[in-house]
Amino acid sequence: MSTQESYPIDVEAIREDFPVLDRKVGGDVTTPGEGDDDTEPLVYLDNAATSQTPKQVVDAIVDYYYGYNANVHRGIHQLSQEASVAYEEAHDRVAAFINAAGREEIVFTKNTTESMNLVAYAWGLEELEPGDTVVTTQMEHHASLVTWQQICKRTGAELRFIEVDEDGRLDMDHAAELIDDSTRMVSLVHVSNTLGTINPVAEITDMAHEVGAYSFIDGAQAVPTRPVDVQAIDADFYAFSGHKMLGPTGIGVLYGKQEILESMQPYLYGGDMIRKVTYEESTWEDLPWKFEAGTPLIAQGIALHAAIDYLEEIGMDNVQAHEELLAEYAYDKLSEHDDVEIYGPPGDDRGGLVAFNIDGVHAHDLSSILNDYAVAIRAGDHCTQPLHDTLGAAASARASFYIYNTREEVDALVEAVDGARDLFA
Repeated sequence: MSTQESYPIDVEAIREDFPVLDRKVGGDVTTPGEGDDDTEPLVYLDNAATSQTPKQVVDAIVDYYYGYNANVHRGIHQLSQEASVAYEEAHDRVAAFINAAGREEIVFTKNTTESMNLVAYAWGLEELEPGDTVVTTQMEHHASLVTWQQICKRTGAELRFIEVDEDGRLDMDHAAELIDDSTRMVSLVHVSNTLGTINPVAEITDMAHEVGAYSFIDGAQAVPTRPVDVQAIDADFYAFSGHKMLGPTGIGVLYGKQEILESMQPYLYGGDMIRKVTYEESTWEDLPWKFEAGTPLIAQGIALHAAIDYLEEIGMDNVQAHEELLAEYAYDKLSEHDDVEIYGPPGDDRGGLVAFNIDGVHAHDLSSILNDYAVAIRAGDHCTQPLHDTLGAAASARASFYIYNTREEVDALVEAVDGARDLFA
């Protein structure tokens, strides 16, 4: 393990909070948590898909279930009151984390995908019509691309795509051509989960506002890894997921400007989101509960609060510096070989991931071989099939980094890639 002085954060101390990093994997694993004598210490480099979870976050979930498990907003008894306060404070914590104006602008969903669908259905189906355009990009995750594609099909609106240049960046001249007076929504990813590109979301939001359109930012790869200020961006909507930022699965966040959320109809109907119900009519609860029908994500929200506390103790500037250091190191190491093609901008100008291919080795085969070396990466199209088609690649291998990863683990990745190259030589 490298010394602390070589990193902007105390990686060794952080790794102590993640018991899963003590696992050994690879070889012929037949039982979860167990393996044969060929296993090696886990090198987990699939953080863009899901990060690992520290003990402090698991403890927050356990504390809820063991200490004050109850439904929120529906009971007078003490446990319900304690759960309600903790759940509402989780909204406050998220609002402060991304600099929203208040909890009214923070809706808890299952994930980024549901956040996008909420806006697409609650706003898009009501507002879009033939002659309108929705502008997105060629590097979008399917959660965004497919959702707006289907909404445009239903409403008769046109879906336009900002092109990606040869360096993996958005063509801003093309963006200026596409975003015009017919545009009602501009939806784009903040950090590409395939290219690592960090998009100029504030600039594109300004372009949207100049023509009277809204902006929706997919922050699934941004909020976990860097400071995000939704007011500075001036985003109308911004979405992200808890499981990519040390939190549990099953919770996402939709930020929306209060005046816009108030103008929208609910996406789901049922208990807890209503104010008054008769046999003929219903009225809706105040924000954000208007969009959180039924028993909400109580334990998950409380755990997300704990995850944010953990990240903020490290400092988001430090989180960003650490993952970008590792991404640049991996980019440089992999670039030493002529048979490696890396997608996206240079290593000092990207988020904390590197997607690549090796000549003559399919990404799925590479991932399988790397697993024998106990190196966990992602292989496939990363839910960006059209982008891979544009790149001329059926799939790619992706290594993605987070606060507990080290240079030595990048070296292990490169060594495993060398082993795969030798195997297919």
